[in-house]
Amino acid sequence: MPEVHLTLQWPDGLSSQLYSPSTVILEHLPPGEQLSVGEVQTRGLEGLKQASERVRARYGFACTRTDEEAMKLQHTLAAYRADQMVVIQSGD
Repeated sequence: MPEVHLTLQWPDGLSSQLYSPSTVILEHLPPGEQLSVGEVQTRGLEGLKQASERVRARYGFACTRTDEEAMKLQHTLAAYRADQMVVIQSGD
């Protein structure tokens, strides 16, 4: 499965990396989009869940790294208000 690395540019100028084991995350967090923190939470967590399920469908087990990524994302999201904006960028 093709992996995806996204860079999330947070409202305070900091950035973080988001890993997904599947390109399905791009349907939820498309590079070049600017989304609210609330939207990133909803879309990002759903995209990671779907990515993990794609791994399960193909290999017979879920991707545990997506659980770690979801926890990391939620921790970062907690530092911002839901209406603040996040820029989604292609990862390196």
